[in-house]
Amino acid sequence: MKFSADIFTASLAQMTEGEATNLSRRRFLLASAGTVAGAFVLGFGLPLGEARAQDANATVAAGTRVPAFLAIRPDNSIRFLSPFVEGGQGIFTGMAQIVGEELDADPSLFIVENAPAGNDYKVMEGGRRITGGSMSVRMSYDTMRRLGALARHMLLQAAAAELAVPLSSLITEPGKVIDPASGKSLSYGELAARAMDLPVPASDTIKLKDPAQFRWIGKPVPRLDIHAKSTGQAIYSIDCKVEGMLQAAVQHAPRLGLSVGEIRNEEQVSGMKGVHSVHRLPGAVAVVAERWWHAKRAVEALQVSWNEPDESARERYMPADFSSDQHAEALANEPGKGDDAETKGNVSQALASAHSTLQATYHSQYLNHAQLEPPSALARFNADGTLELWLPNQAPEMFQADAAKRTGLPPEKIFIHSPLLGGFFGRHFVYDTAMVYPQAIELAKAVGRPVKVIWSREEEFLRDTHRPMAAVRFQAGLDEAGYPVALEVVSITEGPTEGIVGKRGAKLDPSAVEGLTGKAYDIPHRRIAQIYKKGPVMLGYWRSVGNSMNDFLYESFLDEIAVAGKKDPFELRLHLLQGNQRLTHLLNAVVELSGGWKPGPYDAADGSKRARGIAMASPFGTQAAAIAEVSIVDGRVKVHEVWEAIDPGSIINPAIVEAQVNSAVALGLSQVLLEESVYEQGKPVARNYDMYPILPPSGMANVHVRIVASGEKMGGIGEPPLPAIPPAVANAVFRLTGQRVRSMPLSRHNFA
Repeated sequence: MKFSADIFTASLAQMTEGEATNLSRRRFLLASAGTVAGAFVLGFGLPLGEARAQDANATVAAGTRVPAFLAIRPDNSIRFLSPFVEGGQGIFTGMAQIVGEELDADPSLFIVENAPAGNDYKVMEGGRRITGGSMSVRMSYDTMRRLGALARHMLLQAAAAELAVPLSSLITEPGKVIDPASGKSLSYGELAARAMDLPVPASDTIKLKDPAQFRWIGKPVPRLDIHAKSTGQAIYSIDCKVEGMLQAAVQHAPRLGLSVGEIRNEEQVSGMKGVHSVHRLPGAVAVVAERWWHAKRAVEALQVSWNEPDESARERYMPADFSSDQHAEALANEPGKGDDAETKGNVSQALASAHSTLQATYHSQYLNHAQLEPPSALARFNADGTLELWLPNQAPEMFQADAAKRTGLPPEKIFIHSPLLGGFFGRHFVYDTAMVYPQAIELAKAVGRPVKVIWSREEEFLRDTHRPMAAVRFQAGLDEAGYPVALEVVSITEGPTEGIVGKRGAKLDPSAVEGLTGKAYDIPHRRIAQIYKKGPVMLGYWRSVGNSMNDFLYESFLDEIAVAGKKDPFELRLHLLQGNQRLTHLLNAVVELSGGWKPGPYDAADGSKRARGIAMASPFGTQAAAIAEVSIVDGRVKVHEVWEAIDPGSIINPAIVEAQVNSAVALGLSQVLLEESVYEQGKPVARNYDMYPILPPSGMANVHVRIVASGEKMGGIGEPPLPAIPPAVANAVFRLTGQRVRSMPLSRHNFA
């Protein structure tokens, strides 16, 4: 499937309104410098000269205002404001490689930080800026190369003036400009002050490098953030501090939609050690204290009566009788044919005339994001009427616009600081009931001092948004040879974007059916549809979005088709991909990587009985194929090996690609084997990892990766390796046990 980035960005745009106002780099530095101990060391080596600021309010092409991004110090180190947020995916290193390549500067000399909100940093295709959807590199690649080339040209201009020679006679080597005729050279650090005061040249006058000359793009450049993270110097939102700051902890209502009633022991709690004040918030109570531990102990001691909402105010409301198991059953029994998301041929006629048919209903479970970083946010109102926010986020302008709506302040008076993220997974977008920073704003305003709010793990599990639940009805028709000629798929679900906005849109939510639509398999007649079924659980984007569940459903049923038609699953896929050279090559590549197709069952060297399953996925512009090898230990599935071949078209850093594949495999295994968010009596059963198990190190498979750089248009890498993993595991389990599992997690099943 070719993923549409426009779909993803349009979906996110529905979550908030308004455009962020441009923020000059000077204002950002003044607002940020020295405010957070160790968080933003923004002492740029060069002042913002007149020429650098001359077009501060002019409209220029995205990514061309060089001084907004780069400052070169006298020692040749380069401070770079990344338009995309670092959360462990390696974007700082990737951006340094791309910019450094055209700048002709070693990426290891880059000091990279997250850029503030502002129009300068909307460098993606379509004029947006979102770290998500595996879009960062692939939708800004040319723009960020051009940024580096523009900066290099400015340095050449400065050197030409300094040496009194024509610019065309000069060349660059990493970090310096050289005059071959005289043998003289000037370092970038020597030229920077003069260069950065020059006008930025027109971008269409700059020629980019021939890829054959790349020094760093395509190479396994070491990660820039490893030292800070391994030595404890990396700063996350939870680490941020400002002078005079108080800390707060919250206790949310046990069910969404309830409001604060009587606090029976408020006076007693107000007198506890370290407590500054007790507060009522929408759907929560909070305690502000000098130390967070004091706030946590105090807020947990509050005895609160929670009020049910009026019938007219129950749009965001969790009923006391809600059960996720009952909801799954209701989805499966929902009548109807649904609204078309994709059609080809005549499915009804093809099914009626098929030699044989088969049908099955599959389920996907609710999932938490469950990132290790507890949610936190810091808010400070300044004497000049501005508001500063330090918060984990994947879209600074989106949060700036949302904060403006909540406070009534103009966007230009709201400064968004974006520390490192302790995990992505789609958790850090604007989710109305699952965000910390509105509480921080309200408390900071109430007490007249900066306030940092931290949610405990239990509060995070209570208010986290979830990946959607779905029931999907499959029906296939086979010809006399056993090949599929018709496929009808009806998903009964509420898509993540539908869940975020709280209603069905004018069109289908594409993220509800991605992974079902756009498949490359040549089935002549097919129909993919959705029945919208709203539930009370708050939904959000989850790593690889709809693909994370739908590829499990589709690829597992495709194996059912293979069995019904007496076909080998690998051979069936090859047959259905005839004429698709790219995917045929990828499928053969993963089989070759695994040592040849060996479905099993067979006896392994350790005496265990094992089998293998295969699956494919095509999310976010990238193609992936995976094989998983499993055994059964004490009635539970053990995944020993995973082989994955991935074709993202072209790559920036193969080491980061391999790390992302390993990360995605871990999350894919965690999802298919263990993870599930269960609701009983309107409350999540799990409030911490004891009841929401994630994959332990002992459960991790050995991962083997092959990168197939086909040269096609660049795709994403953070999310694409995940969706093929769950179905590969489930298909291997069937091969080994004969049990066809149509729902996750597999821990719900006993394979003894």
